[in-house]
Amino acid sequence: MNLHERFPQTQETLPRLRICRLPTPVRPAPGLGDDVWLKDDALTAEPWGGNKPRKLEWILADVKARGRRTVLTFGGIGTNHGLATALYARREGIECVLALVEQPRTDEVERQLARLRVAATRVYLTRNGRLTALVAPAILLRHTQLRPPRLPYILPPGGSSPMGALGFVEAGLELAAQVDAGELPEPAAVYLALGSGGSAAGLAAGFALAGMRTRVDAVLVNDMLRLSQASVLRLARKTLRLLAKHGADVGRVEVTPDRVRVIEGFMGAGYGYATPEAERARAQAAAAEDLALEPVYTSKALAALRAEAGRRDGPVVFWNTHSGVAPD
Repeated sequence: MNLHERFPQTQETLPRLRICRLPTPVRPAPGLGDDVWLKDDALTAEPWGGNKPRKLEWILADVKARGRRTVLTFGGIGTNHGLATALYARREGIECVLALVEQPRTDEVERQLARLRVAATRVYLTRNGRLTALVAPAILLRHTQLRPPRLPYILPPGGSSPMGALGFVEAGLELAAQVDAGELPEPAAVYLALGSGGSAAGLAAGFALAGMRTRVDAVLVNDMLRLSQASVLRLARKTLRLLAKHGADVGRVEVTPDRVRVIEGFMGAGYGYATPEAERARAQAAAAEDLALEPVYTSKALAALRAEAGRRDGPVVFWNTHSGVAPD
């Protein structure tokens, strides 16, 4: 069930672009562990899949509705969010400007940076968060539309605004519909990477709206943003308020603390650094389930799921947020 079907009142007030092929498949994944299911977002869209296009359906529609011609967003030099935003913005005739900070420069990160330079309107290498904050006003001024005067649309890292999180509210309703259809049992928890918070927050809100008891187990992989259970809950609640503001009858639905658990201890040396546990999880996923993960996000989330194998209280879902397609 999509958001407009659940809340018909929002069809006029909350526009969306059709980017994704939904629903994405869910299946048993015994190679990842006992009573583990896989929700696979690898092929959500082309030319870039994963979790980002779900958010961009709502974000880019909002950009167009506000009459903005440029999006300014942020990330590491290997950002998947930045690439997806640049690709899909260009498709809609919207310019995309990126301010990127350093992360460990692996071969794949260098390839991604090359893709970003091709896809985006302009790439600024701002090195770290402090320098980004210092130069952001100048970047904004440089890319401000003069007639009529409009600033660029400012999009936080990962697309993790309340508008972006709507994509994962819908994803939560989508999984609930698959449970109702008998495709999988209601999971005790869903494991996914916590990189900027929007996917986890949206899922928590979506599960609450669907009346599911499922907990979001968000595995912390980013130390460059202030992410915590409180920040995820705050974004989930803002997203529900956004829905209500646009006419959705969300009733007395609440996203309570028991709906979100942030799992630490699997990041390694910091954002972008591989870990032995994640590499073992990555190898297992490829060998046992023919599942391609990457070292920064999804492999670390799977490593946490594997480490907790003996402590789970029911079936769980591993949500693959990694793109299974690349523009080159």
